Amino acid sequence: MRAGRLMSIVLLLQSEGKLTSKQLAERLEVTERTVLRDMEELSSAGVPVYAERGPQGGWLLTEGYRSSLTGLHADELTALLLSSQGEELGDLGQRQSLEAGLRKLLAATTDTARKNAELVRSKIHIDGAGWHAEKYGKDQHPHLPIVQEAVWEERELRIAYDRDGVSSDRVIRPLGLVAKRNVWYVAALTEAEDVRTFRISRLRSAELLPNGFRPPEAFNLAAYWERSLADFKGQLPRYPAVVRLKNSLLRRLESERYVLSMRQEEADDTSGWTTARVEFETLESACQIIMSYGAGMEALEPSVLRKMVMDEIEALRVVYWNRA
Repeated sequence: MRAGRLMSIVLLLQSEGKLTSKQLAERLEVTERTVLRDMEELSSAGVPVYAERGPQGGWLLTEGYRSSLTGLHADELTALLLSSQGEELGDLGQRQSLEAGLRKLLAATTDTARKNAELVRSKIHIDGAGWHAEKYGKDQHPHLPIVQEAVWEERELRIAYDRDGVSSDRVIRPLGLVAKRNVWYVAALTEAEDVRTFRISRLRSAELLPNGFRPPEAFNLAAYWERSLADFKGQLPRYPAVVRLKNSLLRRLESERYVLSMRQEEADDTSGWTTARVEFETLESACQIIMSYGAGMEALEPSVLRKMVMDEIEALRVVYWNRA
């Protein structure tokens, strides 16, 4: 355990340069006293680590001390960095292991490759949660390559954009790409200097312009995307209901496109069922979702929803009875 922590300290200093005892302690989830003891151990083992005093001080490695890694290209490193995004690894308990592995790669590769890879990571965000490709079909993205080029080269883009059957022509300054399952979006500055999100499959045309631009220094693509998702969900209509469902279906219900929130009220581990308060988008979507779970979910409240589900079940029974 301690040997792994000592290696992590060396790799952190190699990849990030100067770090204080407090910063190292937070990253490694230990006390600052433990960090000081680890530094003494590293120094005794011959690792050229030293402390720089003063308000801007911290721990550093002697310049030029770096392990080498051959055979890893910049585009390969970029792909690895992008693949680390997503919740599934955290669900499997592998998030820390992956981050440690990427830290080793970043520490051992060249400065140029490392900077380029991190730049790509700041311009592309992968959102693995949410609506499902197999359920809603696959978007077509014929203009994705030119949008990607505009994002990477920081050049303006003239687009014709369709929304609700209305087409508009505008010039945007693309800041980053977001992939949510099978759908690609571009976050961009508009003529009004505000950041908007455009679904790339709705582009009728895209023309790369010669004008370059400088992205706002404070802009963070992942943070912007999370805020925009929260705002989007906050503006949607809400239909509160109480349901009872099998424990094994809780994760599936949370990921439903038209489920805005879910709070467990009562869980019975002996029966394997849970009662939960759920906010659906509409009465109709609530009924459709509950029906799709078959005998695995029951609508409890409100009575209007329960009656709609019962009517659907009766209609389904009549269809099958007539066939019989």
